Amino acid sequence: MVDFQKEVIDKSFDTPVVVDFWAPWCGPCKVLGPVIEQIATEHEGKWSLVKLNTEDQQEIATQFQIRSIPNVKMFYRGEVIDEFTGALPRQMII
Repeated sequence: MVDFQKEVIDKSFDTPVVVDFWAPWCGPCKVLGPVIEQIATEHEGKWSLVKLNTEDQQEIATQFQIRSIPNVKMFYRGEVIDEFTGALPRQMII
């Protein structure tokens, strides 16, 4: 379980945090997951990645109006500053 306040909101005041909202049954999530994880590894220190299973944390998914997954949001200083939905190709993410 993700402690959203600590791992995303609070941490975003130090460095941007990218949240990958996903679910185990989601085919496009299985495509996007490894791509975004690789990008996060390549950009280590510039931003961090948090993967949030929407099945396990439905309240948070509802709070951020996640209606379609995969959904990726970048938080900075406690606010969403960028986002996209769907399994975009690598070149469209970076």
